[in-house]
Amino acid sequence: MLALLHTSPVHVPVFDALRDEDAPGLGLRHLVHAQLLSRAGESGPDAVAADIAAVLADAVARGADAVLCTCSTIGAVAEAMSASLGVPVLRVDRPMAAAAVARGRRIVVVATVASTLGPTAALIREEAGDRSLALRTVLAEDAWQHFGSGDSEAYFAEIVRVVDALTDVDVVVLAQASMAPAAERTTIGIPVLSSPRPGLRAAAAAAGRAR
Repeated sequence: MLALLHTSPVHVPVFDALRDEDAPGLGLRHLVHAQLLSRAGESGPDAVAADIAAVLADAVARGADAVLCTCSTIGAVAEAMSASLGVPVLRVDRPMAAAAVARGRRIVVVATVASTLGPTAALIREEAGDRSLALRTVLAEDAWQHFGSGDSEAYFAEIVRVVDALTDVDVVVLAQASMAPAAERTTIGIPVLSSPRPGLRAAAAAAGRAR
């Protein structure tokens, strides 16, 4: 069984659908804790480490073979708890970051929440290792209000507007799982990567190995 730690309920049907397509038969347990993102945004991801640890420990106690954190802001904190929990804890954006580094050195990270930019950029640098990068971060600052109001079409449209205006870039990384549908709507003509599908595939494989 795979437990998924979300900071928004909108991710639940997305990952259920991906499971049905890519890992049929895999049991999912969704853990939705929206307050973790708001508090991490205010005080930093480390400020919610104790709460994340408690949520993940409970998931393991209830039978999780692996955990996938779908929130990029707190992903690094969750991932670091893998050893102490005794099961794989994965951050959804790591496979995406590895793919971005493989695509080119001019990488732009686009996010709709400012607290996500730093962790995602750090992850990409980690995946790059000694390779040289021209890494930029861009905040689609007008998009998040639409997400909060439930207007997904306006949310995606604003992300697309920001991405399609980019220049001098080899690959675009959409930092948050909620941004994924915008990738298919862009016309920029270069790879625009999102995290849910590769993240779930990696977590499903980890859960299978852990059984």
